[in-house]
Amino acid sequence: MEALKVWSLTASPLRQLLRLSSSSSTAIYGRRSYRSSLMLRCASAASSSSSNAATAETPKPSGRNRRAASSSNSTSDREAIRSIRLKKVEELRGQGVEPYAYKWEKSHSASQLQEIYKHLENGEESDKESDRVSIAGRVVARRAFGKLAFLTLRDDSGTIQLYCEKERLSDEQFEQLKAFIDIGDILGASGSMKRTEKGELSICLSSFSILTKSLLPLPDKYHGLTDIDKRYRQRYVDMIANPEVADVFRKRAKIVSEIRKTVESSGYLEVETPVLQGAAGGAEARPFVTYHNSLGRDLYLRIATELHLKRMLVGGFEKVYEIGRIFRNEGLSTRHNPEFTTIEMYEAFSDYQSMMDMAELIVTGCAMAVNGKLTLDYQGTEICLERPWRRETMHNLVKEATGIDFNEIGEDLGKAKDAVLLALQDVLEHKDKSGIGACSSLGHLLNEVFEVVVEPKLVQPTFVLDYPIEISPLAKPHRGNASLTERFELFICGREMANAFSELTDPVDQRRRLEEQVRQHNAKRAAAEQNAKKDEDDDESYEVTLDEDFLTALEYGMPPASGMGLGIDRLVMLLTNSASIRDVIAFPVLKVQQ
Repeated sequence: MEALKVWSLTASPLRQLLRLSSSSSTAIYGRRSYRSSLMLRCASAASSSSSNAATAETPKPSGRNRRAASSSNSTSDREAIRSIRLKKVEELRGQGVEPYAYKWEKSHSASQLQEIYKHLENGEESDKESDRVSIAGRVVARRAFGKLAFLTLRDDSGTIQLYCEKERLSDEQFEQLKAFIDIGDILGASGSMKRTEKGELSICLSSFSILTKSLLPLPDKYHGLTDIDKRYRQRYVDMIANPEVADVFRKRAKIVSEIRKTVESSGYLEVETPVLQGAAGGAEARPFVTYHNSLGRDLYLRIATELHLKRMLVGGFEKVYEIGRIFRNEGLSTRHNPEFTTIEMYEAFSDYQSMMDMAELIVTGCAMAVNGKLTLDYQGTEICLERPWRRETMHNLVKEATGIDFNEIGEDLGKAKDAVLLALQDVLEHKDKSGIGACSSLGHLLNEVFEVVVEPKLVQPTFVLDYPIEISPLAKPHRGNASLTERFELFICGREMANAFSELTDPVDQRRRLEEQVRQHNAKRAAAEQNAKKDEDDDESYEVTLDEDFLTALEYGMPPASGMGLGIDRLVMLLTNSASIRDVIAFPVLKVQQ
């Protein structure tokens, strides 16, 4: 592309600042009227030549110094550039021009122009009145030499080149173009379409307007924005410097849209439930706590939408869902962010088999919507989403991976732990052995072995069925084994993607299980408080209470139902080949910058 060479700051920004400052002859005080924007229009070819060009921020460097000058990111350089650009703003306003416009009428996007005028041959121009176009975007590259200048403009859809010929503008106008337009400025531009001799589709500039004057320099084109932490903290710069980042969020929007389309075509109704709640229920997680001054009470940011959606079923709705933010006051990792997005959905008169079909439908529909195929690469591993997916019980998967059959291990918890530690002594790390030692029941032990040994190996889509009742307080007992529940989790690439139950509707059983969950939590909490090495971030240090209103709702009667929660962030990670959850959340939570 002819306009990809970035102008850069000279080695003496202070000298430029003084020169630019001296060129301004008027100061602006008080109220005055401005033209809405700087508009440079075509002049006749017979226009007289102007005097020396106004000093630009970025005169063209030469040789190897061009790259060295443009790559400097020091604070002093940034401040020098900011000072120079502020002087340009002052000078523009001194000329009666407001460099922060109110609007601009666009006729096309960059991608539309690329499609409409793809037929133009090299060197061909379409200068009919009907072919006059208007576009707006950010200047991401510029180059000028002699009587010709090139700007590359990027909008939401792509890029287009501006072909700026001195013959089409007066000398003064052409020099103004070079003096006031910098990398990062947002411009409106109008003109006719042309394909250059080198094959670059361009707008032959006949007029332009500064819509927003950028004060800070963008990362240089050679290195971009490569600091990972800075990319997350200044996502807006990340999206400018790395256009593929913005594509991830376009795909995310398409995925959310496809999820809505899929569930609503199956008859589900979208509802909204409270973010601020009197009791944090529906999951076992540390909540964020806030205080309501007028009510004089603590409230919690929700850790799940489950219990209020079930109240909707009690109220008579048969198919409901909510796409919403969930908040959990827990750690940060490549898979975890304290606020994340899920879809939770509930269907009356169905069981967890129905939700397996729905999970397949949602994930495959989203894959086709964003990638157009059901085979994808995730971090070097090929994943096949072709239906049907494998469905296997937790017991069988543990037996397959370890040789341990929990159906025959016996009822003695101590002997069961010894058998597990002996069988897995060569594969368990110290922390894994500690986790097994802390298990309070056979169900917890089975789940611990599954999470340590089996879960990382579930690369292809797999439904893991029939979880122990001890770790599933909201699920119905299994019809064939009272120690298990009708519950599944979906795993892809060793990560949990969805969690679903045949929902527990017996209010007496539900109260008993939740009370037992509270008792176990409080016992762990008390033990943690007695530990001399108590960790402020200990997962057991928060308080758990019963949601009495939910239990009251169940006593009015909830129909048989199935429910599922699916993590949208992890689904977006999978379908966009993103390694970290921070890559798919526009503004993730980060540690305080020192």
